Amino acid sequence: VQLQASGGGLVQAGGSLRLSCAASGRAFSSYAIAWFRQAPGKERNFVVAISRSGSIYYSDSVKGRFTISRDNAKNTVYLQMNSLKAEDTAVYACAADLRYRSSRADDFDYWGQGTLVTVSS
Repeated sequence: VQLQASGGGLVQAGGSLRLSCAASGRAFSSYAIAWFRQAPGKERNFVVAISRSGSIYYSDSVKGRFTISRDNAKNTVYLQMNSLKAEDTAVYACAADLRYRSSRADDFDYWGQGTLVTVSS
């Protein structure tokens, strides 16, 4: 499966953005999809994941502000980000694997290019 993230941009603190992760290839619904982010000079961190069955796993840092959803008919996963903070500034990338095992990046085999989200304070 090939992944492409989009929807990043510049937004003021308190604002919202919606990211999309579009997938090509067969059997999109068979994959768990996750979002990771990497801020400048920092390590990559798990944000949220949605399993094949629709179970959702949020990191504590975004719980209550971000919402993940998937549209299998469109081969797309969405990340709705509300109440954005300056510390949410990062490159966001989506990743896929045949099943959700953990929030570790090493447990996802397929990665797309990231999209930059910049939150101004």
